[in-house]
Amino acid sequence: MKVIYTAKSYSGETKGGEAEVKNERDLAAQLRSDGFILTSFKEVKGEEKNSADIKILDRFFGISLKDKLMFTQNMSVMISSGLPISRAVKNISEQANNKRFKAILESIFADIQSGMTFADGLAKYPAVFDEMFVNMIRVGEVSGSLEEIMKILTIQIEKEHSLTSKVKGALTYPAVILVAMVGIAIVMLTFILPKIMGVFKDMNVELPASTKFVMALSDTLRDHAIAASIVVVIIGIFLKIFLKTGAGKKALAFTIMHIPVISNIVIKVNCARFGRIYSSLIRSGVPVTESLRILANTFTNYYYKGAMNEGLEEIQKGVNLSVVIRKNTLAFPLLVSQMVSVGEETGKTEVVLLKLAEFYEDEVDQISKNMSSIIEPVLMILIGAGVGFFAVSMLQPIYGMMQNVN
Repeated sequence: MKVIYTAKSYSGETKGGEAEVKNERDLAAQLRSDGFILTSFKEVKGEEKNSADIKILDRFFGISLKDKLMFTQNMSVMISSGLPISRAVKNISEQANNKRFKAILESIFADIQSGMTFADGLAKYPAVFDEMFVNMIRVGEVSGSLEEIMKILTIQIEKEHSLTSKVKGALTYPAVILVAMVGIAIVMLTFILPKIMGVFKDMNVELPASTKFVMALSDTLRDHAIAASIVVVIIGIFLKIFLKTGAGKKALAFTIMHIPVISNIVIKVNCARFGRIYSSLIRSGVPVTESLRILANTFTNYYYKGAMNEGLEEIQKGVNLSVVIRKNTLAFPLLVSQMVSVGEETGKTEVVLLKLAEFYEDEVDQISKNMSSIIEPVLMILIGAGVGFFAVSMLQPIYGMMQNVN
């Protein structure tokens, strides 16, 4: 059978690797002849997924924040209890309900057993454990403060999960309403309006522009449904490709940052993430320049990514981060630059940014609670405008026909 093992010599030297043996006794005998004592081993089963398979699946399906939160919480408790890292990872893998995550943890356990560090094992799965997570773990392993690092990561992921859940919850209601509106409009244009439009086509009257537009839209959806679907798919693919380009990312960020209600949420969420992640990295012992580089890779918004990259360049020239943030007025409110400046002056940047993150997290919480009351009037106006447009388009020809009769 094929096994992964670790062993220790009488002088304290450790080694690990893979071996083909009949059983555990043969492996122990081989190692003993080399002056080593077997400390652990794990059989590698043929049907087990390899790490490449796992990584491909993970990039398509991903692992939820909830699973990662469970992982960090349990790791924090187990490490603080004195349990070895490999044993803690193995225990958590046995508890995991997500099959992909379970396979990833088993692979990380095998890597640790073979002599790899915990951070290097995590780094093999960048789609699950991002650069910030891996760097903080690496610093914790080197400095011997892994227990404290796991606590910081647990809080970080808890807050990230909370922010994401609140924003999704706030946007679910309007999204459902808009999807329902589009669905109803398609049903009306495809099945109901053609019956009414048949009367107008037989009438010898000049139809208003709005009525002609509705009739053309109805005919297109009814007679060219496949072609219309293909056009929609092509537009969707084009937008997906375009939004991955620099110009597309900038255009999307610019649009989002100028939508009244949405921009307020985006700014507060990103400011909260900036404060908490930057604070966590500095508290963990990650250098400032490395922290900014990680932040730049963490942000998806064009303006925040650009601000972090600019900050990285300027700090290397001796310019304070607060100066860079103050220039990016679209992304960062004045409060952020003032708080960063206070942190730089007092030498307590991580403490100040943590308070800043908590402030904006409370703001997001309040906005998400009031979101439905803010969006409802806007939705009512949109629904009313849509219904009014269709009503006028239908009634105008009838009104014109009645005038001709008179």
